[in-house]
Amino acid sequence: MQEFLINHWLDITTTVLGLAYILFEYRASAWMWAAGFLMQALGIVLYYQKGLYADCGMEFYYLSMTLYGTWRWTRGISKKVTLPIRHFPTRFILPWTLIILAVWALIYWLLATFTDSTVPLADSFTTALSIIGIWALAHKYLEQWFIWIAVDIVTSVLYFYKDIPFKASLYALYVIIAIMGFFKWRRMMQA
Repeated sequence: MQEFLINHWLDITTTVLGLAYILFEYRASAWMWAAGFLMQALGIVLYYQKGLYADCGMEFYYLSMTLYGTWRWTRGISKKVTLPIRHFPTRFILPWTLIILAVWALIYWLLATFTDSTVPLADSFTTALSIIGIWALAHKYLEQWFIWIAVDIVTSVLYFYKDIPFKASLYALYVIIAIMGFFKWRRMMQA
């Protein structure tokens, strides 16, 4: 048991932080950004060790978006009004879809060409989709939950495959919380 815990301490620690993160997100609490920052910093090491190079690189983007998200959520529209939950603007759908597809193709090519990744298609997919997901979350768009549902399903399967069982289970739980989070945020937005 002790050997298992030693071998999986990063997985366990980032899972606990990830659970705190999603619960804070569910409540639309800015504390999620602090939990996320710690989770992402440790995630860099975890994903590199497991050969999930796109996920590892994504953690650097997440770290910068964590700082941006903290600023957006706490500064809001003005210094007196916090950022409200709102709908994803339809004018962004086509450009962001094209960006996701281009980034997915580029990351896939990089992973397949320059790394020993055994899962370049799934790793690049979740990374590309997560780019828009974290951006939409930083802007408090309601529809960000749909993006995370897709990412969480694929990530859960991928992490089970890569022997990261705690994080894989967490992402399976994320799917359920994301569905509930969408309805909670929608109620909060209407109120």
